[in-house]
Amino acid sequence: MKRLAITLTLLIALASASSFATIFYSKNEAMELAFGKTATVENLSLFPDEQETAAIQALAKTQLESGMFTFYVGKENDKTTAYAAIETSTVRTKPETLMIVLTPEGELRNVYTLAFHEPPEYQPSAQWYEKLVKKPLAEMELNKGVDGVSGATLSTRSALASIRKVMAVYQIMIKQKAH
Repeated sequence: MKRLAITLTLLIALASASSFATIFYSKNEAMELAFGKTATVENLSLFPDEQETAAIQALAKTQLESGMFTFYVGKENDKTTAYAAIETSTVRTKPETLMIVLTPEGELRNVYTLAFHEPPEYQPSAQWYEKLVKKPLAEMELNKGVDGVSGATLSTRSALASIRKVMAVYQIMIKQKAH
């Protein structure tokens, strides 16, 4: 009987621990958020070489985990309206997935939380993300242009690292090559 009680307690604890996982948008819903219903969306797969990787990492102040990076490019009448990238990172022990949307000029336009698996109180608010809009990459650091969120320090650091990475990839792989 004691074993059954311990087993039930463990199962309840595991069930409640996994109940934090929240998926807010599917990929299709995310693309609609980023580009609207009428835009065409193209994939832009980028493969930075060693020099580009070093430049991106220096600019982003974070590591690239992969040798490939994908942007989604929204277009209306063959004109680019925005770029978006989906980034997944580990906050404490569980992942968060963000969609980072940039203007055609590379400014931050929106950040959407697509999925968050940590407890909800650790998630930065939409208002916090709104304060980052149009901030230059150089100011995307906690206490150097961005205020932290009490109780969500790791989440905000993770989000900022993802945003810096996307902005740096844009600057090195898209903007510089266009000029």
